[in-house]
Amino acid sequence: MAASGTDHSLAVAGRIGENDVKLHIAMFPWLAFGHIQPYLELAKLFAQKGHQISFISTPKNIHRLPKLPPNLSPLINLVKLPSLNLPNDAESTSDLPREKVPTLKKAHDGLRDSLSDFLRSSTPDWLLFDFAAYWVPDMARNIGIPNAYFSIFNAASLGFIGAEIPDYRTEPDDFVVPPKWVSFRSTVAFRKYEVSKNFDDLTGMDDDVSVCYRIAKALRGCHAVAVRSCWELEKEWLNLLRDLLGKPVLPIGQLPPAPPPNDNEEDGNDERWRSTKRWLDLQPKRSVVYVAFGSEAVPSQDELTEIALGLELSGFPFFWALRPRSDSVELPTGFEDRTRERGIVCPSWAPQLKILGHDSVGGFLTHSGWSSVVEALQFGVSLVLLAFTNDQGLNAKLLEDKMIGYSVSRDENDGSFTKESVAESLKLVVEKEEGKVYRDQAKEMSPVFGDRGV
Repeated sequence: MAASGTDHSLAVAGRIGENDVKLHIAMFPWLAFGHIQPYLELAKLFAQKGHQISFISTPKNIHRLPKLPPNLSPLINLVKLPSLNLPNDAESTSDLPREKVPTLKKAHDGLRDSLSDFLRSSTPDWLLFDFAAYWVPDMARNIGIPNAYFSIFNAASLGFIGAEIPDYRTEPDDFVVPPKWVSFRSTVAFRKYEVSKNFDDLTGMDDDVSVCYRIAKALRGCHAVAVRSCWELEKEWLNLLRDLLGKPVLPIGQLPPAPPPNDNEEDGNDERWRSTKRWLDLQPKRSVVYVAFGSEAVPSQDELTEIALGLELSGFPFFWALRPRSDSVELPTGFEDRTRERGIVCPSWAPQLKILGHDSVGGFLTHSGWSSVVEALQFGVSLVLLAFTNDQGLNAKLLEDKMIGYSVSRDENDGSFTKESVAESLKLVVEKEEGKVYRDQAKEMSPVFGDRGV
């Protein structure tokens, strides 16, 4: 068994670069596919170097993973911890409404003993863990396994949350300005309406352990921090984290997903994509607005109405990947009939990566989830930002600071927006001269976000 302690962990880290040394790396992501997928991308990259991976989650999440490439599957062991025994077999955030996610966190904390049993029996050389498992560093040290917090949040979001325990921020107004430890100019902070939605989660009012505490404990307890980021995007935030923590902070790149197969390859018979591509091929270059808000952002009826009417008002052709809803929220009466000649509303799964990679797409109206941002910027697609929950507002502020994305104008107190603000934001970013800076910055970021070698 490996000896505990920082000296040993750094010695093992140094061995990773040695061609003749192969490691056993255990990975334990949070139970959300926006976290699981980047962890799996990193697992594949480790496996390509010949390292053995134990990829750990619950049975339903393991079952939902995409099929591994044949050359890598022998090196990636999919480890199933016990089911969570939640209603409706919920095992990820996509299985639950937002207000029920605290119950998922508590059930996730209940995996501690089974994870410990696996680690004791398999003795990996390293354990990479996610923010929710704030208890992992103490467990790993007791077993003698070096550990790293692999954050799918960017360095700006981590820097905003910080590593102060207890956190000095106890009131909503404390979260609408950058924290006291940020010494450079930045607007990265929550807006008032975002704090009102997230305050209980941030401070632990609806959970016995807050998000801020989980992240701060993970940052303080681990041997090293790996961040889904790069120096080219946020050097100042990475340096801040290193100085705050006094430990290695390693940007590992943006982990863009593998490019989709060519149209004449294995999925060329996918009629859904072929029909979508035929429609995209008919549109002028860089004219189409792609609209998607991920699996967790759920616009209200008023928000959905203004988005739809804003798309209509903009005059652009659009493709809207509109996730099916279990509630009674509906598109405005007559919207689909009025826009049928220039727009597509897709109520089921859409091939997002292929759509964003098509040269007719000129803008992406997005919730600012980081995986979607990465997918768009690897193709140089301009961003119109409409954040809804979790870290999305912090992502949007970082992108605004860097002039990479432009946020739809909203009321600071309640977050409401109008069809006019949606339409004007789209026009600015996609075609107006004053929005050229956003188009240029997206193109400049394309090689940074799309380089899998990073």
